[in-house]
Amino acid sequence: MKVGILTLPLHTNYGGILQAYALQTVLERMGHKVEVILPKQEQKSSLKRLLAELKRCVIKSELGWKINSFIEKRRNGGSLPVNHYTQKFICRNINGCYVTRLSKLNSSEFDCIIVGSDQIWRPRYLNENFFSGISDAYLGFAEAWDIHRVAYAASFGTDDWEYSDDETMRCGSLIKLFDAVSVRERAAVKLCKDKFGVDAKHVLDPTMLLDSEDYIKLFKKEKTPKSSGNLLTYILDPTPEKQAVVERIAGERGLKPFETNSLVENCHLNCCIQPPVEQWLRGFYDAEYVVTDSFHACVFSILFRKPFTVYGNVARGMSRFYSLLGMFGLEDRLIASVEDYHDCSDINYDKVRGKLEKWRQLSMEFLNNGLNNRTEK
Repeated sequence: MKVGILTLPLHTNYGGILQAYALQTVLERMGHKVEVILPKQEQKSSLKRLLAELKRCVIKSELGWKINSFIEKRRNGGSLPVNHYTQKFICRNINGCYVTRLSKLNSSEFDCIIVGSDQIWRPRYLNENFFSGISDAYLGFAEAWDIHRVAYAASFGTDDWEYSDDETMRCGSLIKLFDAVSVRERAAVKLCKDKFGVDAKHVLDPTMLLDSEDYIKLFKKEKTPKSSGNLLTYILDPTPEKQAVVERIAGERGLKPFETNSLVENCHLNCCIQPPVEQWLRGFYDAEYVVTDSFHACVFSILFRKPFTVYGNVARGMSRFYSLLGMFGLEDRLIASVEDYHDCSDINYDKVRGKLEKWRQLSMEFLNNGLNNRTEK
């Protein structure tokens, strides 16, 4: 079967890139021909590029972010290559089907489209140049097509309902055309039932369908150098409070912190490039402890069997953390302030591994059944 994966556009988000890679890999191992549907960049005139940059600059100013990266960009006469290395990974490892807009896809290109994972069902995260609206994330552009429709580990990102009444009605109609629906968070099961009248299955994030050895092969193949420390810090939204937690753990455990991401918005041009995906993965392999505010960094801490502390990222959504940690009995790893931090015991990963295997079995059963069974429309 020729399968298309519809997810959020891939750029510098390590978790977003790796969940697409993982789902593609799993489907290929099942014998399918797979492509990830991605935006093709349209060439813009100099005026349009300048206006887009100015708009971005104004937005950042309103949010209180520094804009020196914009100034550096204009001085250097080109785009900031923040995705220089991540794009290399995408080109090497992701089979892309590139279109300027989803409405440009042809009905004969796929036998099945799988929607997911990541926060594909969160309106604020959709690229407005690629999606015509949230309904496209429910295959609204393909409503009349005779294809298989599956949602795998799709996420709303939050347990708050962020759809308008019209969006709820439209998406509720489209989701009923799906042959199988699954979601990434426990709270999303209830949202699907309450808002759409649809029974959804709770499944693993695609990255957890693969084992750590699958990811180790990626950085060994590229001969990725050893990390510079042994306390991995992957912080998406830095604050003094989070830094205090890092320093406390480093002091208590005698560890050397190191980062696996750049602060893209507040750096000089040469420092803005996000490190390679393989280097990010190697960070978990080398770490003796992980401190993060990222959902997928929690995932990879579990896959690589590392003790970790996650500082809840309220702005990006807490539902994801509650659900993931609850699946493995790791709720004590989540803190919401410096005062919440406690030196909890190391994780019994033999017990976690048993739970992971059960979730993998349930998730793979969903994928197999969803791909092999069509429902009457």
